[in-house]
Amino acid sequence: MDKFIQVKNNPQVLEFIKQTDIALEALGYTEHGIKHASLVSDRAISIAKEIGLSKKDQELVAIASFCHDMGNFLSRKYHNNFGATLFHQLFSNDFEPKSMSLIMQAVAFHDRSEMTLCNPISAITIIADKSDVRRSRVTETKMQKIREDIHDRVNYATKKSNIKIDKKKKTVTLVLKIDTNFVPVIEYFEIFTDRMVYCRKAANFLHYKFGLVINNFKLL
Repeated sequence: MDKFIQVKNNPQVLEFIKQTDIALEALGYTEHGIKHASLVSDRAISIAKEIGLSKKDQELVAIASFCHDMGNFLSRKYHNNFGATLFHQLFSNDFEPKSMSLIMQAVAFHDRSEMTLCNPISAITIIADKSDVRRSRVTETKMQKIREDIHDRVNYATKKSNIKIDKKKKTVTLVLKIDTNFVPVIEYFEIFTDRMVYCRKAANFLHYKFGLVINNFKLL
């Protein structure tokens, strides 16, 4: 994981992610800083190991997942493409062409559901990113404002969030514990349906089925 260590300690990458968090907080978004980048990267590595990707591909997954959102400080709408371009500018001399292409593609594809997946690096990055829902992503401190925003409400109500891989059954399952006294479960689907569909596409590419369990009830 030498390349991964190099990337996640790069001062420009760290600053891009820091500025992304500042920019998105100003827009009223949930946390998109180092904590999100680290969690998504850790989750992606875990998925890659569980499904049997090579050590090299595990590292590519880790790198793409850590850097996937760093283009947001330039533009929310095109952040995926900006992120891929920034990565190439920073590390064009550090990766052989194929590895560079796979990382750039994973960063670019993580937020565009119309793309046709063609490698497991992209698929795992998508699942790791889209499954990150948790209370600590809420940056708003005033409870009244949290209750007024559905994204903040749903994230705040999520007490636990885990990805479980069953290699024998070939399933990838997002397991959530949601405080239904704070929000009804239907609100989760109001804002995350598109993300779950994208996760299902990504899991299918890996020849797995995607599942969703909320409060011990299987919903997908």
